[in-house]
Amino acid sequence: MRGIGTPTVRPPGAPPHTSRMDAPRAARATWHNTTHDWANTVDVRHLAGIRRDPGRYAPGGMLHLVLEVLAYAADEAESRGGGRCRVTVHPDGSVSVVDDGRGTDTRVDDRGEVVKKPVMATKDLRFFDDEDAPKLPDGRPRRGMSTVAALSTWLVHTNRRLNGSWTQRYEHGVPVTGLQPVPGDGTTGTSVRFLPAKPLLPGDGAMVREVARLAGSWPHLRVTVDQ
Repeated sequence: MRGIGTPTVRPPGAPPHTSRMDAPRAARATWHNTTHDWANTVDVRHLAGIRRDPGRYAPGGMLHLVLEVLAYAADEAESRGGGRCRVTVHPDGSVSVVDDGRGTDTRVDDRGEVVKKPVMATKDLRFFDDEDAPKLPDGRPRRGMSTVAALSTWLVHTNRRLNGSWTQRYEHGVPVTGLQPVPGDGTTGTSVRFLPAKPLLPGDGAMVREVARLAGSWPHLRVTVDQ
C-alpha cells in the first residue's frame, strides 16, 4: 500500500495511462453522471437547504462532517484495493482530510475549460435524496460532500491527479475562486480542509478520539489522526 504523498507508479507491463485531458472533448452535458451532475456547477438552492437545517445534515456536528469526507476516501481506497488517509485538527479549529487516491475526476470540456466533478457544490445523486442511504460509522445517513461545504465557513479542496493539480476555495458551499492550477509534486490524492460554521463547534480532542475509533469501520482505508 502506498503511503500518503508517494507517487502513483504504473506496474510494469501495464498499458499507458489514458488521461481524460487527452480524450476527445465533449460538452459536459453529454458526460455520464455517476455521483454528481457534471452540467450543474453550483446548486445554490441545494446548499441553502442544507444550511437551514444543520441538525439534520450534520447530526453530531463536526464528527459527522469528517466522516462524510472520509467516506469518499474510503470509496476510493476500496476501488483500488487499499489506501491511506490523514486527518489533522489545526489550531484554528479547522480539519484537513488528505488521502492518497487518484484525485477528484477532472476533465476538459468542448470549450477547453478544465472542469472538476462538482462534488462540493451539488448533491450526491446516490445518497442525498435517498431515504435508505447507507449509514456512516456514527449510525447517521450518508448525504454527501456538499453537506460539508455548505456547513463550513470556508473549505479548500486541493486535487492532485496524474494530468494536473488544482485548488479551489468555497465559502458556505459556494465557490469563491476558480479552479486554480498548483504545481505538481509527483503525488496524487485529494485534500479537503474546512472550518465548520456556527452553530457547529470546531474540531477538538474528543472528536479526534471518536474519528480514530470509528474509522476502523472502513477495512480498506488506513486512517491516521493528528492534533
